[in-house]
Amino acid sequence: MGQLNAGIVPVTPFQQNCTILFDMDDKHGVVVDPGGDIDKVLAVLKDNAISAGAIWITHGHIDHAGGAMELKEALGIDIIGPHEADKSLLDNLENQGRRYGIAGARNCVPDRFLTEGETVSFGSHVFEVLHCPGHAPGHVVYYNRAAKFAHVGDVLFRGSVGRTDLPGGDHAALIASIKDKLLPLGDDIGFICGHGPGGRFGEERRTNPFLT
Repeated sequence: MGQLNAGIVPVTPFQQNCTILFDMDDKHGVVVDPGGDIDKVLAVLKDNAISAGAIWITHGHIDHAGGAMELKEALGIDIIGPHEADKSLLDNLENQGRRYGIAGARNCVPDRFLTEGETVSFGSHVFEVLHCPGHAPGHVVYYNRAAKFAHVGDVLFRGSVGRTDLPGGDHAALIASIKDKLLPLGDDIGFICGHGPGGRFGEERRTNPFLT
């Protein structure tokens, strides 16, 4: 098994962390949350000779899913995730785009929704699916137990948590998702989030003001 690696391509005016997860040996992987600027994403894939076999979505907000259909058509690959509870958000991405002044966003139709306890994978890298509502009703987190790594989308940030003032947001549900599903995975779990730098769960458990 090759080493799991990740590259981040900031996209959209929100500077969302579109993430390319890939195997260092065979350069095969997936694209997580292509919210827009798909030309930039395709260029990074090409320049690094990375073959993307699927698109994984954490949740249905425009900066995470607005470019998914364009990337799907460019590469001929499936869109996987999020949980079906975000279908109404995915059905209204074009309206979100007009609201936030983001051109080119398209409504997203996943090839497969995900539920708690499922797994997704590329090569030998297996990720467990955790349904973590609060920021969005259908938000999922992708957790690789072997690599002690999680892609948490907009559930948790370094020193902060996801906003809950958008449609479908629920602060109590968000904190429960973090405390009941993420932190018990262990202090040594490293994470990439949807915006800004990542970190480790232990540091957030000890110092994040929203969790103390």
